[in-house]
Formats: sequence, structure tokens, C-alpha cells
Amino acid sequence: MTTRVTIESLDQEGRGIAHADGKVIFIEGALTGEEVSYASYRKKPAFELAQMTTLHRAASIRVEPKCAHYGVCGGCSMQHLDARVQVAVKQRILEDSLARIGKVTPENIMPAIYGQSWGYRERARISAKYVIKKQKMLVGFHERRSSYVADMQSCEILAPKIAGLIKPLADLFEGLTIREQLPQVEVAVGEHVDVLVLRIMAPLSVGDEAALRVFADLHKVQFWLQTKGPETVVPFYPLDAPALSYSLPEFAITMPFAPGEFTQVNSELNRVMISRAIRRLEPKAGERIADFFCGLGNFTLPIARSGAEVLGIEGSDALVKRAAQNAGFNGLSANTKFQAMNLFEMTEELLLSMGKYDKWLIDPPRDGAMELVKSITPAIAPYRIVYVSCNPATLARDAAELVQRGYVLKSAGVMNMFPQTSHVESIAVFERI
Repeated sequence: MTTRVTIESLDQEGRGIAHADGKVIFIEGALTGEEVSYASYRKKPAFELAQMTTLHRAASIRVEPKCAHYGVCGGCSMQHLDARVQVAVKQRILEDSLARIGKVTPENIMPAIYGQSWGYRERARISAKYVIKKQKMLVGFHERRSSYVADMQSCEILAPKIAGLIKPLADLFEGLTIREQLPQVEVAVGEHVDVLVLRIMAPLSVGDEAALRVFADLHKVQFWLQTKGPETVVPFYPLDAPALSYSLPEFAITMPFAPGEFTQVNSELNRVMISRAIRRLEPKAGERIADFFCGLGNFTLPIARSGAEVLGIEGSDALVKRAAQNAGFNGLSANTKFQAMNLFEMTEELLLSMGKYDKWLIDPPRDGAMELVKSITPAIAPYRIVYVSCNPATLARDAAELVQRGYVLKSAGVMNMFPQTSHVESIAVFERI
């Protein structure tokens, strides 16, 4: 018997939430207020994960997905939801997480930051697979809930030039002698060059090398090769291509980066995010400011441009070295320092030994910054903390800890860094009472 349910709300993955037979049902493809039938693909005692099979009554916020591969490709989960409503849903997820997990409510909600809804993604890891049964090379993202590569001809969220290369790349790879030993392409779009890093499990033949050179010249891209781990990534052709970089014009900063180094996938939103963070942090000349999880210096260098003395801290020695190089490249070595430290093993004693800083910026990975915020003591507590988060749950958890340590959550808001997906990027501002 087919079960029909009415969707009550959306969860953090963009799935519709309903109740049936005493269970919570999470239904992919369903929206709040809709009446749907579903098929479950995972059943647990208290809940089920399901896919919508029939839409009986559609919500007014439903739109026609733009991508022909939506529903098969696992790269997006919200194309059936109006882009503006996507942001409202993410704002609700942030507020609900803060209230439910952190037991805290921001004094003010910042206006959401929007950008392009399509063609924004400049970093991606794309799979490649030669399917013997189909006698065909597939290049694309994985299918939803599957290890199979989706049979894609295009992608609506990739940067348009890269999206237009999906079919040409499949044709190129199909003609290579190593087509069955080429599982992945890493994409890095810069302002002056587009890089494609090929993960190869066998040496290229002379003919393969010639084919790559012809493709690179025709499509104006640069190929890099990776034979094993990240340390084996090297440029292949053309060797005289410009370096990868992105710019932050508001702060007169150019940020060089290597293909394997972390940068935001959406350069337009990254600029707006940095601008908001700096305005909220309000760095001033003479202040001492710490930037935790600094990476390549994405926030460190804009903070330093104010004249403040900035310490950037990151877990990787290699990243710390690269950040220092970027500071020098932008003439900011005099008021920046960088230090390698495992911030997931922070202690009160270690934090105290670093000295007091007037303000902090924290931009951690999805795991959050619990050990760092737990280590704050009155002796070294900064007056203001700007916290940039890619996970509402860990932000909320850390917010609860900060409140326990005498901070007030002054404001919070979302940034739609990843339109058409359920990913929630947010920013929160804490001040010490």
C-alpha cells in the first residue's frame, strides 16, 4: 500500500519531514506543505529515509529544476526549491540549530548574503569512469546515494567554461591509453588560468601527452598531473601558464594558490563574506588580532590591511609557509605572523602562552572549534569574536560554550555560498559582557 503524507518542514539536508506509523520520515525531493507518496530506502526503528515517488499536491515554492541531470546526479539537492526560499530555509536551519543545540538566540539577524544561483562553482572534484558495458567514458559527479558516475553532458552550477568541458573531456579521456586508470579530475578556476588536475594511475603514452597538449591549446586550460598523494601534483602543460590566484579588490590583495590548496568554491561570495566579516570585526591599527584556522590567509591579509597586528594560526606547516608567502606577496609581512598549531588539541595553558589578543576571527572546518573556545580564560579572553562557520550544528555547540564563558551572541546570519545545495555557511559575532 502506498503511503501518502503531508510534509511538515525541511531538515538540514533539504529533505521533507513527515510522520507515518509513529516514525519520522525524511523524504528527498519533497517540500513543506506538499502531499506526496514515497519509497523508503533505509528503515530504522525511529525513522526512515525515503525518496518521493508521486507529488499529489505541489507547494507554491516549487520550481522546475534547471539541470537535466537533477535527481540522478548527487551534486545538488535543492534545485526544485526557489532560490530565495533556499536562503530562508538555511536561515531557519541556522536559527533552529542555535536555539535547539546552543540554547542561544542572536540579538540581531544579519541580512542574508546572496550571489549567483548558477554557474558559481570554481572548485570541484569530478569523477571519470570508463564503463566497459556501455563502451563509454563518463565524466561527472556521482549519482545520488551511489558510487556510479552520473552520465552527464552539462552542469548548471559549475563555472560555465568548466561545465562546457564535460563532454569534450569525456571524448578526450576515451581516446587515451590510460582511460581505465584515470579516475578523477580536480578543477581549480583562477582569475587568469583554469587548471585541470588529472589523477592518473599509470604513465601517459606519447600519444596521450600529445592529445592533452592539443586539448589544452584548444580549450585554453592548463593540465596538471597527480600520480599518488597530493604532494605528487605537478604542472604538465602549458608550463608557462599564469599562476592560479584570486583577488580581493576591496583590500588590494591578490592571493596566489596551488590547485590542491583549499579556497572557497564561490569567489564572488568569498569577497562579500570577507567584507562582512571585516566590518563586523572592525580591526584598527595597533590592535592585536588572532585569525584561527587561517589557511592561506583569506581573512588574515584583509585584517592586516587595516594596520592591525595579526597572528594567523593553522594546523599545517605547509599552509603556514604559504600564508606567509602570500603576506609577503601583498606587502603585509611587517604586521603579520603565522604559526603552525593543532587547534583541535588546544589547552588553556597553551592559549595563555600565546598572550592576549583584542579580537579573534575563527573559521574552522565542519568539526568546529570546541577545544579552542573551551580554552578561553578571563586573562586572555578577546573582546570580540567573529566566527565563520560551515556547519550550523558545531557553531551552535561552540556558541553555547562561548556564552558560558561570558559572551553574548550579538548577531548571526547565513551566506548562500553553495546555492542549489543544502550546505549552510554562516557568520556569527560574539562580544564579551
